[in-house]
Amino acid sequence: MRLSSLMCLLLVGCAADSTEKAGPAVDTGFASLQARGAIAMGVNQYTSSHVFEALPDGGRIVLQRDSVDAAGTSVIRAHLRDIAARFAGGDFSIPGMVHAQVVPGTVDMAARRTFIRYVADTLPRGGEVRISTSDSVAIAAIHAFLAFQRMDHHAAGHERR
Repeated sequence: MRLSSLMCLLLVGCAADSTEKAGPAVDTGFASLQARGAIAMGVNQYTSSHVFEALPDGGRIVLQRDSVDAAGTSVIRAHLRDIAARFAGGDFSIPGMVHAQVVPGTVDMAARRTFIRYVADTLPRGGEVRISTSDSVAIAAIHAFLAFQRMDHHAAGHERR
């Protein structure tokens, strides 16, 4: 009996010790999102910054490299030109693939595509897609899309929700 109590105490002590040494939990969902994003966008998501900003007439998507990287900057700019053209045609398959779901706002953005303007432009280390409209339904959809993107990408401003 005494040996069993001692063994139990040792096992509990070992379990407690291993728990104390365990590192922070890994957010596997976010890691998967980042991996799919790297495939879709062609750049390492951990060395790039995203901004999804809602504006009164729509919003903007900004993607930039964290450091000077001419090749990465070129890839980002090509990706943003591509998504601007796809979004203008009602194709939101890239965000759907990256997020592994239909992204909020995209159904209405596709339906209202003739009322929405998408313009890709360059920034020093990447680029942006400016999204604009005067259609109130489209604005609400764009804002829902950008809010979801901010949250899921852990981008600046996601803590506002």
